[in-house]
Amino acid sequence: MNPIKKMTLTAMIAAITTLTSSFIFIPAGFAKIFPIQHLANVMTAVLLGPAYAVTQAFLISIIRNMVGTGSIFAFPGSMIGALLAAVLYRRTKSMEFACLGEVFGTGILGSLACYPLAVLFLGEKAALFGFLPAFLLSSFVGATLAFILLKTLLKNHYIKGFFYENSSNHRRL
Repeated sequence: MNPIKKMTLTAMIAAITTLTSSFIFIPAGFAKIFPIQHLANVMTAVLLGPAYAVTQAFLISIIRNMVGTGSIFAFPGSMIGALLAAVLYRRTKSMEFACLGEVFGTGILGSLACYPLAVLFLGEKAALFGFLPAFLLSSFVGATLAFILLKTLLKNHYIKGFFYENSSNHRRL
């Protein structure tokens, strides 16, 4: 797939994900849990690769913060999860590992990366593992939805051919 098509698909995924952020979220303390972000991370990681996955995660996080449907904690969680999902998918060529990468990257690494931000921006001592349960739950739900969606889409022969022709490494998914 040429770069213009990849950028367009990334922008479309970011737009749809941003639009859904206004009505599909769960408030959890300082953070807002948003499983659709993790679905988008896995989809972009599988279809487009690491650079586009991290770019869409950054775009969604910044737009959500600008319109007030996100928090500063969206940046480390979504971007680390998207990167790890894409790297694991590229190395293993397995959607299961992409989903695990999203859950581990966001749920564990991203939640730990939020601790310094919480101390810096909230001006108080936050619990080191305070974000862990919320981020794990959100990323698990989103990755599961992405896995189900990708498996369902691949049952259609036309879409399977589209994914094959446009996958990040030009191979069967």
